Amino acid sequence: MFANLRRRLVDDRGDVPGWVLITLMTAGLVIIIWGIAGPALSAVFQQAIERVTGF
Repeated sequence: MFANLRRRLVDDRGDVPGWVLITLMTAGLVIIIWGIAGPALSAVFQQAIERVTGF
Protein backbone atom coordinates (compact mmCIF):
# COMPACT_ATOMS: atom_id res chain seq x y z
CA MET A 1 0.00 0.00 0.00
CA PHE A 2 2.68 2.51 0.99
CA ALA A 3 4.97 1.40 -1.84
CA ASN A 4 2.33 2.43 -4.39
CA LEU A 5 1.86 5.80 -2.69
CA ARG A 6 5.60 6.37 -2.54
CA ARG A 7 5.98 5.48 -6.22
CA ARG A 8 3.29 8.02 -7.13
CA LEU A 9 4.97 10.74 -5.05
CA VAL A 10 8.40 10.05 -6.53
CA ASP A 11 7.11 9.87 -10.13
CA ASP A 12 7.30 13.48 -11.32
CA ARG A 13 6.21 13.00 -14.92
CA GLY A 14 2.67 14.11 -14.15
CA ASP A 15 -0.22 14.34 -16.51
CA VAL A 16 1.18 16.46 -19.34
CA PRO A 17 -1.98 16.59 -21.50
CA GLY A 18 -3.97 17.61 -18.44
CA TRP A 19 -1.57 20.42 -17.58
CA VAL A 20 -1.54 21.61 -21.18
CA LEU A 21 -5.34 21.71 -21.18
CA ILE A 22 -5.40 23.60 -17.86
CA THR A 23 -2.84 26.10 -19.17
CA LEU A 24 -4.75 26.71 -22.40
CA MET A 25 -8.07 27.06 -20.58
CA THR A 26 -6.54 29.53 -18.11
CA ALA A 27 -5.04 31.58 -20.94
CA GLY A 28 -8.42 31.58 -22.70
CA LEU A 29 -10.21 32.76 -19.58
CA VAL A 30 -7.67 35.53 -19.04
CA ILE A 31 -8.13 36.73 -22.63
CA ILE A 32 -11.93 36.67 -22.35
CA ILE A 33 -11.99 38.43 -18.97
CA TRP A 34 -9.41 41.00 -20.13
CA GLY A 35 -11.48 41.68 -23.24
CA ILE A 36 -14.61 42.28 -21.19
CA ALA A 37 -13.12 44.10 -18.20
CA GLY A 38 -10.23 45.89 -19.94
CA PRO A 39 -12.11 48.99 -21.07
CA ALA A 40 -13.83 49.35 -17.69
CA LEU A 41 -10.53 48.99 -15.84
CA SER A 42 -8.90 51.53 -18.14
CA ALA A 43 -11.71 54.01 -17.45
CA VAL A 44 -11.39 53.52 -13.69
CA PHE A 45 -7.63 53.98 -13.89
CA GLN A 46 -8.01 57.12 -16.00
CA GLN A 47 -10.51 58.58 -13.51
CA ALA A 48 -8.17 57.86 -10.62
CA ILE A 49 -5.26 59.55 -12.40
CA GLU A 50 -7.42 62.58 -13.25
CA ARG A 51 -8.53 62.92 -9.62
CA VAL A 52 -4.98 62.73 -8.33
CA THR A 53 -3.45 65.09 -10.87
CA GLY A 54 -6.43 67.47 -11.02
CA PHE A 55 -6.72 67.52 -14.83
